[in-house]
Amino acid sequence: MPYIHVSWLPKACRNEKVRKEVAAAIVKAITNNEVAKAADIPTQNVVVRFSEAVDGFALPQGHTHESLGLSSLSNGDKKN
Repeated sequence: MPYIHVSWLPKACRNEKVRKEVAAAIVKAITNNEVAKAADIPTQNVVVRFSEAVDGFALPQGHTHESLGLSSLSNGDKKN
C-alpha cells in the first residue's frame, strides 16, 4: 500500500481544506494511469498523511481517494 507522508512546518494557512487539496493532487498524480500501471498502484490503496514539525503535535487523519471524493479515479484493481 502506498503510504505518502507530508511533513511541513506549521502555518495557520495549512488547515483541513488545504490538506485535502494537497492530498487530492498527490492521489491524482500517483494514480495517473501511466504511473499506476508501471508501479502497480491500486487507487484504493493510496493513503496520504500529514504532520507538522512540532513535538507532540497530533497527526490529523489520513486521506484516501474515497475521503477526497476521487472515487472516479479508481483503476478497478482490487488488489490489497
